Amino acid sequence: MAYDCVKVIVVRSGSAILFSEFGQKPVNVGDAVILGANVLCGSEPEGHITVTTIYLDTDYVIDQVFWQHAGLLQDRLEAQGLAETVYSDPAQILRLGEERAGMLMPWLDELVERSIDGGFAQNFYRVQAVWFSIAHVIAPFVKVSPVRISPSQRARIRPTLPRHRQFAPLRAEARRAAELLHQAPAEQWTLAALAVRVHLSPSQLSRVFTDAYGKTPLAYLTMLRAEHLAKSLRETDLPIETAMREVGWRSRGHAAQQFRKYVGLTPTRYRQLTLRAS
Repeated sequence: MAYDCVKVIVVRSGSAILFSEFGQKPVNVGDAVILGANVLCGSEPEGHITVTTIYLDTDYVIDQVFWQHAGLLQDRLEAQGLAETVYSDPAQILRLGEERAGMLMPWLDELVERSIDGGFAQNFYRVQAVWFSIAHVIAPFVKVSPVRISPSQRARIRPTLPRHRQFAPLRAEARRAAELLHQAPAEQWTLAALAVRVHLSPSQLSRVFTDAYGKTPLAYLTMLRAEHLAKSLRETDLPIETAMREVGWRSRGHAAQQFRKYVGLTPTRYRQLTLRAS
């Protein structure tokens, strides 16, 4: 299965063989597993296994990266790029040890209890506190890739609106369609052309993709183009119209309208803030 969210799985008892990006590896009591969004993973229990799984919306994770490195990042789009660079391993097994994992158990139990009683708004701050306590223990074990980033001041822009997710397994067709859009965002995709590539009708694709990602395929494509354009505006000196064409937008007016809808600023203003902050 794959999910459009980050998963943290803590083994509480028993053992299993896990199958994912790292190949085939055993997990036991004292281990935790981190799976990135859209990462396939399966398991074969050895007798029995009990786990607690935390589902983290990817936008939430990116927000945390942004605030953790707020002195170095200009906005959440840059935070997304940093997260993808630093946390480059899509699946990891963290060997915490039984004693350290045991520290997590009361917090995991409380997190589960406060997540299922329907009082999320009332428990919001306590849930955050419990999650941060868990993250503080496991973070030192997460493998990161070395990356150098240049200090810059923060530019004030409206953050990207989160995408709604149901934390349900992704259908293979939806995941494949998203992969195609990521691989070639500049291609002039239509819903019909994308549906042919994943062997669904356009209406079926629209339904399963929206169920998986909270956006239609073409709205998802707009999001990707806006993110690529923002990166180009931050990191290159390409003329804005050239940068727009490179991400797949042919009309400058349409591109500016879609970029502003997604980022909250026109491309021209976004570049001005970027230059001012550098």
